[in-house]
Amino acid sequence: MVDSDTHSVVALNERSREIFRHIVDTYVETGEPIGSRTVARKLGGSLSPATIRNVMADLECAGLLFAPHTSAGRLPTDAGLQMFVSGLLQSGGLDIEERKAIDAHCQAAGRSPDEVLSQATRTLAGLAQCAGMVLAPKVEAPLKHIEFVNLKPGRTLVVMVNENGVVENRVIEVPNDLPPSALVEAGNFLAARLAGKTIKEARAEILSDLESHRAQLDELSAKVVKEGLAVWSGDSAADRYGSLIIKGQSNLLNNVTALADLERIRQLFSALEAREEMVRVLDLVGNGDGVQIFIGAQNELFGLAGCSMVVAPFQNAREQIVGAIGVIGPTRLNYARIIPMVDYTSKLVGRMLGQ
Repeated sequence: MVDSDTHSVVALNERSREIFRHIVDTYVETGEPIGSRTVARKLGGSLSPATIRNVMADLECAGLLFAPHTSAGRLPTDAGLQMFVSGLLQSGGLDIEERKAIDAHCQAAGRSPDEVLSQATRTLAGLAQCAGMVLAPKVEAPLKHIEFVNLKPGRTLVVMVNENGVVENRVIEVPNDLPPSALVEAGNFLAARLAGKTIKEARAEILSDLESHRAQLDELSAKVVKEGLAVWSGDSAADRYGSLIIKGQSNLLNNVTALADLERIRQLFSALEAREEMVRVLDLVGNGDGVQIFIGAQNELFGLAGCSMVVAPFQNAREQIVGAIGVIGPTRLNYARIIPMVDYTSKLVGRMLGQ
């Protein structure tokens, strides 16, 4: 299911819809403007070029088409593409060969969740010839090991290994004059209390021990423990997720010829790597139902780069949304093919992670 607003579709009569559909189909196929005479030939001469020009002018006034230059050719606007995808697109099922390819590449046996998600993203990118992306769930597996490693005065690395073998690292700020013994003491203290538990499960108990002075720690070691807990149980939007995986970035660059376009793509990936912008978009996905599409200027992140995103959330075994997977590509994506592809992959990922 595509979650979008379709109220503007009903304003078009059947003739306008047919003409608009041919314009969008040509744009998706070639990226080039289309004129009234070309549309007339595609319609088999059932409408004259003059009639088609009048309809195209009405569609332009409605904000669905625009003229990129002074020629008679027209292209769909971002709003026009969104309306087309919402109400006029006939999206069929996934091709059986593509379904088999996704199934074969995304086998979960013997793989960690991160490996499953990474492979699913790579497969989507290859089939769609776009950049594939997934915002992975933050794994709350019980902890097996924790260690504090001094980097330089004022900065310490926290290394944590959970029972699934997943290793995560975070850098925390500590007093400049912190002695190595304080790091050892803090690590031993947390290791004894976190073994077999998640941070979320043990956090309240540990903080209570520190506040009531039941924990036999000196002041500096206690500070390290508090900083470590704080950075590992953050409440920011980005901290609700584990990692952002992007594969196939080069697919977005295949048709880039202008330096300005190249710079916009570069800025897009810089923003994606910062995660905060992407998390905000995916928070919207979590509030929707099924596949959702963000086209060009409808979202600041993608509008600047002239790109679109087709994305769907996936759920865990308790039917809670824990992440999202999709593709990022040019606005002239083959939406009819990619929407069912993203939908199928998101459901498959959800089933595999729930096993």
